[in-house]
Formats: sequence, structure tokens, C-alpha cells
Amino acid sequence: MKKAVLAYSGGLDTSYSLVKLTREHEMEVHTVIINTGGFSSEELKQIEKRAYELGSNFHKTINIIDKFYKDCLRFLIYGNILKNNTYPLSVSAERIFQSIAIAEYAKSIEAEYIVHGSTGAGNDQIRFDVAFEVISPKSKIITPIRDEKVTRQQEVDYLKKQGIHMNWEKAKYSINKGIWGTSVGGVETLSSDLALPEDAFPTQLSETDSAILEIEFSKGEPIGLNGEKMNSVALIQKLNEIGGKYAIGRDIHVGDTILGIKGRVGFEAPASMIIIKAHHLLEKHTLSRWQLLHKDSLANWYGTLLHEAQYLDPVMRDIEAFLTSSQKRVTGTVKVQLYPYYFRMIGINSPYDMMQSKVAIYGEENQAWDSRDAKGFIKIFGNQLKIHHSFNDQE
Repeated sequence: MKKAVLAYSGGLDTSYSLVKLTREHEMEVHTVIINTGGFSSEELKQIEKRAYELGSNFHKTINIIDKFYKDCLRFLIYGNILKNNTYPLSVSAERIFQSIAIAEYAKSIEAEYIVHGSTGAGNDQIRFDVAFEVISPKSKIITPIRDEKVTRQQEVDYLKKQGIHMNWEKAKYSINKGIWGTSVGGVETLSSDLALPEDAFPTQLSETDSAILEIEFSKGEPIGLNGEKMNSVALIQKLNEIGGKYAIGRDIHVGDTILGIKGRVGFEAPASMIIIKAHHLLEKHTLSRWQLLHKDSLANWYGTLLHEAQYLDPVMRDIEAFLTSSQKRVTGTVKVQLYPYYFRMIGINSPYDMMQSKVAIYGEENQAWDSRDAKGFIKIFGNQLKIHHSFNDQE
């Protein structure tokens, strides 16, 4: 029997693929699910149970949450990365790392085939295929849904014919939950003018009294919450819990797909939005103006390339090196105030706070120069403008 690794989620598309491979192609199928923080232990158990019921020969859960943070999320924090100034790249970042982990597993067991359930319409098919071809080039890629052009109803009919009866009714909203955010898709996101209703979001408002948080950063990484030191992954999970109660981090992202079409997706991402904004404020106090300007440009490229399935390009390691270097003084605490549906930054405390320099204070006295120095600087600073505008009379 030929060996196939199936990127398995337990949904309709991957269930259809699993039954097709085992019953029609008689393959030895290894169903693999990659946990990047979007599944509870109970959900993972149910997914494994369903995989074996549908014919999986081997099932494996691979937990890469810590690796995902170390190799990706911390760089999204360093860069304050929000695609189109809105979206924290929640699902797109996770898909890349899930794809890489699937490919590495397939290579380790010398699988002849790698299978995924993507259609031919979205971004994920590109992320999967690129990672598979680069990391496990000897494995042939099979995509039953894309290759056979089957509809959702055809998938349901096929499974029923195979004696498999489950509740395959499509939920009103498509939810993809992850540690860096949860995407929400529905009929409203297919339009350009409608907002998602309150009940579309998986986490509902349950806290209305304002609260103040203190987030501690060390060299750009979040390491403490309200005076308690903790692992960065645990801190993100805790912030998701706290911020979710305030319904913080909700929005709709409008962007360009890799395929060149526009798309809309709703999301809730309390932890990522709070951390990114808090980190950015701390950077404003501790980095030089040129660090901030160059970081903005490189971080935008990093987020774009990550979204566009280019994580494995060596330029990403180059940008990561720059981002890491920029964080040497991004250390301190940031106060954040939470309200229902929004939050605001209060201020920071850092040993590297350039506002608290003894040399000069903005708008106040300073010891670095006197009035003559200021006048001379201003005169030279405006010199080129004076030269340019001196020709106006001749025109």
C-alpha cells in the first residue's frame, strides 16, 4: 500500500479526502493535525476519534505552539505587523507553519503522497503546495476537492453513499480559531457594505467594568502581566481570555489574496491587537527615529511575504535579523486600559525611555544647547528651502 499523509482537520473536505483515499485508492493514510494553539485537548481527542472511524491507518497530533511563537509570532510583535493596518495575520501565519510541519512529517516517513483538502479558490492551497514542494519534493501532492471540482453537496452525497452519516450542514459562520486570532467568515463578509452581527463572533461581551493591565516586555518579547512573570505563549493565551471578555480586537479586514482578488474576513484577536499596540508604544519611547522608520518598511514587507507564502525565502531570515537587533532596548512595562469593545494606551515605564533623558525635555528647558545654537541650527536647517524658493521671482 502506498503511503499518504493527509493534512486533517475533521471537517467535510478532509473527511471526504480520507474516505476517498482509503476506500477507492487503498492507501495507507496517516492523518495529521498540527496544533498551533487553536484546539483544546478535548477537540483534538474528538478529531482523532473521527479520523479512525473514517478509516485512518495512523493519526498524529503535532503540537508546534512554542515553535510557532519562537519562529513567527515574536517577529510579528517586533514588527508591530498589521496587514493593511488592520489584520494581525492570524490564520495566514498559522497555515504556513502547519504546512511546513505536515511536509516535515511526510518527509520523515517517506510518504509517496501528501494530501490536503483545499479548493482551487483560496490562499491556503498555495501555502500548502509551496511548503510541500520545497520540503518534501519527492511526495506527490493530491487535492481531491480541487482536482475533482466537487461541490460541498457532492461531498455530502458521496459520504452518505459510503454509509457515513454525520451532521455536515455548513454552519452559518466559518470559524478558524488560533492563538493569534480567530477568523470569522459569513454572508456579510462576501459583501462590501455589511458588518458582522454580534452573535457571529465566538466570544461574547461579558465584562463591562473598565480594567487596567500592565504588560512587561523584555527586548521586545512580552514576559509579564500585572506583575506576574510568565511564558510568552501563556501570556498571549491569558490576554485572549481577558480581552475576549471585553469583546476587544474585533474588525473586518479587506485585502488582496495571493490570487489577485479582493477579499473580506472578520476576526477577533484581543491578545495580538493589545500586544502589538502596547509594543509599538514602548518602541516609540525607546527607539531612534531612523530605527522606527526603517522598521516600518521592513516589517510591512515581512508581513506581506509571510501572507504570500514566502516564509521559506532567505530574505525573511535577513529581515528577522534586523527586527531582532532593533529590540535590544525595547524593555519596560506598558499600561493599557480596557473597556467594552476597545482599549487605550496609558503610558510606559522603561529604563531606556528617551523622553526621560537628562539632556533635554520636549517643550521645556534643556542643557544640550542655548538660544544661539537653536537659531544657528534653524537657519542652516531651512537653507535649502530658502534657495529653492529664491527662484520664485524669476519664474
